[in-house]
Amino acid sequence: MKEILNHLFENKVLTKRQAKEVLISIAKGDCNKSQIAAFLSVYIMRSVTVEELDGFRDALLELCLVADLSEFDTVDVCGTGGDGKNTFNISTLAGFVVAGTGIKVAKHGNYGVSSVSGSSDMMEFFGFTFTNRIDMLKLQIEQAGITFLHAPLFHPAIKMVAPVRKELGVKTFFNMLGPLVNPSFPKYQCTGVFNLTLARLYQYLLQQSQKNFLILHSLQGYDEISLTGSFKMISNEKEEQSVPEQYGFTRYLAQDISGGDSITDAAKIFMGVLNGDCTPAQREVTIANAAFAIHTVKSTVSITDCIAEASESLESKRALHSFSKLLNTTL
Repeated sequence: MKEILNHLFENKVLTKRQAKEVLISIAKGDCNKSQIAAFLSVYIMRSVTVEELDGFRDALLELCLVADLSEFDTVDVCGTGGDGKNTFNISTLAGFVVAGTGIKVAKHGNYGVSSVSGSSDMMEFFGFTFTNRIDMLKLQIEQAGITFLHAPLFHPAIKMVAPVRKELGVKTFFNMLGPLVNPSFPKYQCTGVFNLTLARLYQYLLQQSQKNFLILHSLQGYDEISLTGSFKMISNEKEEQSVPEQYGFTRYLAQDISGGDSITDAAKIFMGVLNGDCTPAQREVTIANAAFAIHTVKSTVSITDCIAEASESLESKRALHSFSKLLNTTL
């Protein structure tokens, strides 16, 4: 690691092979906390290259505990996090809305680093027990239409750097990696990213994976469709920029989609959305993100029809039913 750090401190970049090797070294426990912090800090001060991100991704996927859920043709609805916007748990809620439509979801998530509540924080708050048992994951999909894959249970490197990331309290390149390293290798990927540079990196890497994908970014800096202004969509086939009004949504202010000041605040919003006791902004943002996730799977179905499906899932309480079933599924 000392050689790698000196290399990076000279403003040099890593090759794909070097990036893969250093992350494997971290995962094996060969580096101390100070070295890991220094390594992560490099990428806080400069952008990661596509070769480096590719190498980091390959390392995580090579080392991960694979969860084969291919029989379900799942979609992952996952944002990178790290946008610093402290929104409510939009992608997690969207996952349950999508599951309520009958599409199977394999949600990859972790604890929040730069926000009040990450997806794992929220699930843990409600008493959900994380597992990497494949029989349990399959049962959850069969009964609830969705399973939750807590990243540290599947990725040794993510577990190893978790304490350092928590102490740093800012986004690192691990935020960039999350949606790229779902250990169930879902067939479909709907991912939000926090800037356009990362959107380009994702486009390149996801095209290599041959998945059906949709990358979302709101130009105000959100890793999701925020409905606060224009947003970008990049898929296997095309790239578009849209505004909320184009799909019948209202344009909202940043404070309208805040996650609050505590996990309790965020949980109240979360259940409010599922129970239909929420603000128009919270409802519409959830539906918008769920609709585009549905469209990732059903690319021939119009966005308008996908919005209708998402709305029906939420209003009929099928999304709430999916959430309740997941919490209560046991072997």
